[in-house]
Amino acid sequence: MTPASRVDPGSAAGWDILQTLGGFARACRAAGLPVSADRERTFLLACATIGLGEREGVYWAGRATLTASPADAEPFDRVFSGWFDGRPMQGIRQTDTPRPTTLQAPLEDTAEGDGPGEHADEVIRAASSSEEVLRHRDVAGLSPADRALLRRQFATLRARSPSRPARRYSPHHHGAVDGAATVRAHLRNLGEPAKISYRDQDVRVRRVVVLVDVSGSMSAYADALLRLAHTMVQAAPRTTEVFTIGTRLTHVTKAFQERDPDRALLAASEAVPDWSGGTRLGQSVGAFLQRWGRRGMARGAVVVVFSDGWEREAPELLGAQMSRLHRLAHRVVWVNPHRGKVGYLPVQAGILACLPYVDDFVAGHSLAAFQRVLDVVAQSQR
Repeated sequence: MTPASRVDPGSAAGWDILQTLGGFARACRAAGLPVSADRERTFLLACATIGLGEREGVYWAGRATLTASPADAEPFDRVFSGWFDGRPMQGIRQTDTPRPTTLQAPLEDTAEGDGPGEHADEVIRAASSSEEVLRHRDVAGLSPADRALLRRQFATLRARSPSRPARRYSPHHHGAVDGAATVRAHLRNLGEPAKISYRDQDVRVRRVVVLVDVSGSMSAYADALLRLAHTMVQAAPRTTEVFTIGTRLTHVTKAFQERDPDRALLAASEAVPDWSGGTRLGQSVGAFLQRWGRRGMARGAVVVVFSDGWEREAPELLGAQMSRLHRLAHRVVWVNPHRGKVGYLPVQAGILACLPYVDDFVAGHSLAAFQRVLDVVAQSQR
């Protein structure tokens, strides 16, 4: 690509081209492709980087940023041809855009010298690679097929319960010297030296409380985050409590004790009256503290909040309730799906009001981020 083929994005022609590219991204979204606002922005940045004046570059930038699976290639090609062939852009060279070829391996090896297991090994490596890529993708931009695959991958998550020290001590092979047991051993030996006894403090499982925001702004992540909460309940059903928050507070732990995640989410959805509604985080957290928190559920527990921090009411109320929660809980973990996106800044009023009372502020947008959340919760030890 030569410098003459580039178009300055700040010029009038560059601005017209950017407008056309934005319309193309929206046309892809209307055609059923998983084009989110982040994907559209990434597409425009990619086009500006490689040069707005190259049709071939625009095509491959769109293939890389506006599609989520090989099944999206055919509708993308159809929209691309219909948009640009019928709408020539000033400054873009109308060259033939190459189309990718789909390589399909034969069911049986026919080439001489190929081992019988080489094709199977390649398929296994390709499948493992695609699953690893899926672990790091934002769940909000996944296609229905990828979402179905992601649901199966939730079984690979490993949840471990945090611990707390108990008041009692037990005999141990190391630790502090158990003076009473050591003296008793000496007396049994009629004063002769005996083996020194040790003791260590017992460990108990610490309670975990999960608050999941199911408001409209979290609708793209609510299903995945509720499945993560279900994984936590299944790992420690006696010490894990789950609530949904939005315009009101709903206790859904009983529904999540169902082992099948799909049935658990169905039962929870029937119990939640404010699904994809407004956001009143301050009132919801206050209702939790009033009814359950001060009675002991939040005292000494690890409280995990899944929310983007968008608050409909005054953020001062949310900050005051989070201050009360922080004084009761052992640790407060705030999981924000937007935290893992490039360029994210915590500028929302609700987030700014909560951050002084949050011990861990982590991302929650992908399967890999969900495992990180489980690790942070498990590390909330003594």
